[in-house]
Amino acid sequence: MAEGNGGVMSDELVTAKTREGYDLPVIDFTNPRFAVPDGPEAARALHDAFVASERRRRFIPPFIMRMILRSAAKKSRLIRALFATDAGFLDGLSTYVMKLGVDNLVPPYDGPLDRRLAASPHVGLLRLRMQQTARLLADGLVAELERECGAALNLINIGGGPALDSVNALILLNRGRPDLLRRPITIHVLDSAQDGPFFGANALAALKQAGRPLHGLDVAWAHRAYDWNEPAALARLVGDLASAGGLIAASSEGALFEYGSDAAIVANLTALRGNQRGARLVAGSVTPADDVRRRMIAETGFKLVPRGVAGFAPLAARAGFGVAQVENAMISDQVLLRPE
Repeated sequence: MAEGNGGVMSDELVTAKTREGYDLPVIDFTNPRFAVPDGPEAARALHDAFVASERRRRFIPPFIMRMILRSAAKKSRLIRALFATDAGFLDGLSTYVMKLGVDNLVPPYDGPLDRRLAASPHVGLLRLRMQQTARLLADGLVAELERECGAALNLINIGGGPALDSVNALILLNRGRPDLLRRPITIHVLDSAQDGPFFGANALAALKQAGRPLHGLDVAWAHRAYDWNEPAALARLVGDLASAGGLIAASSEGALFEYGSDAAIVANLTALRGNQRGARLVAGSVTPADDVRRRMIAETGFKLVPRGVAGFAPLAARAGFGVAQVENAMISDQVLLRPE
C-alpha cells in the first residue's frame, strides 16, 4: 500500500480525504465494486422494490415515523444528514457516500443503520443516476473530441459537489479512447459548498497517481462558489473558455435540473449555450412527474421539482438545446442535451 498525494491507495480501492480528515473510497464505475447493473430490467427491479418499500412505509402513522427517524438519526450519520436537514436537499458529500454502495462504506458511515440505508433500492437508483450521467457525458464527447484534436477540454459541473460524474466520464473515456484525452483538461466545479469539491479535488489527485485510472493525463481542478440563481459568473466563464478556443461540455447530476426554478434552468443553459463556441453538450438528471415521486417529495420535504422530460424539454429549447438522449433510472431521467 502506498501513500499518494490525493489519498491512500490499495490494490482494489483508491481513497481520498474529506475536509474532516476521513478517507473515503473514490467511485470508479469501471471497477466492479462500484458498477451498477444498467439494463432496463435491473432499473425496473430496483424501482419495484422502491415502490413496495414506500407502500409499506405509508402504513406507519406519521408521528411514529418521526419518532423512528429521530431515534435512527442518533445512530446513523447518513440518516441524520438525510432527515435532519432544513435546506430541502441533501449535501453533496453525504449524497456521494450513499452512492458508494453498502459494501464500500467506511467509518464513520458504516454503522448498521447506515448500511441498511445504503442497501435500499432508492439509493441503488441514485447510484444508477450518477453512472448514467457519466456515461452520457463520455459517449457524447467522443465525436466532439475527435473533431477537435488539439483543443483543451473543459468540463463544467454545476452543483455537483465532488463532481464524480465528470471524473468518471474521463475514466470511461480513458479506458475506451485514451487517444482523445491527450490534451489539457479542466474540471470546473461550480458549487456553493466546500466539502464536496474539497473531496473531489483529492479524489482526482488520487486517481492521477501511478497505476490509477487517470495516470498520465493533464487534468486540473477549479472550484468556484456559485449560485445558479445568479448565472452571470457562468456566462463569463463560458465566454472566457470559448475565447481561448476550448471545447466545453457540462453536467449537473442531482442538482440544477432537479432543484432549480424554470427561470434558473433557462438562464444557466443560456449561459452555457453562449454566443458561438459554448457547450457542445450538457448531461444531467431530471425528476419524473409520476404520482409515486410526487408523493415521496411531499413526504420528505425535499425541494425537488417533478417536471419529467416532457416538462423539462421546453425549458431546454428556450435556451437553444434539444434533448438528444434519455436514460431512465425510475426516480430520475438522465438527459443529454445538444445545441439545436
